[in-house]
Amino acid sequence: MEDRYELKEAFIRLESQIQRMMDGIDVVKVDLEAMAQDISKIKEAVYNPDEGIYARIRSLEAWKSTSTRITWIMFTSIVGLASLGLWQLLFPQLNA
Repeated sequence: MEDRYELKEAFIRLESQIQRMMDGIDVVKVDLEAMAQDISKIKEAVYNPDEGIYARIRSLEAWKSTSTRITWIMFTSIVGLASLGLWQLLFPQLNA
């Protein structure tokens, strides 16, 4: 009789441990679903061709390229005008 009682008690402990394990698995499942949603949002933010990070980087690179060209055009124009002014100051007789 005592063996039956011990066996029944062992089954009750086993059942409670299994229940705790199932509760832990449920918590992990909920956290995993939340993580999957977060990852999908990150993917959308990065790879969206119209509004994602890559699109922003592409537009910044295009702006930088245009800005660099304009800067060089302005610089060469200023150097050219300065050179012309200096030439005219040094050699006024050639300005005819």
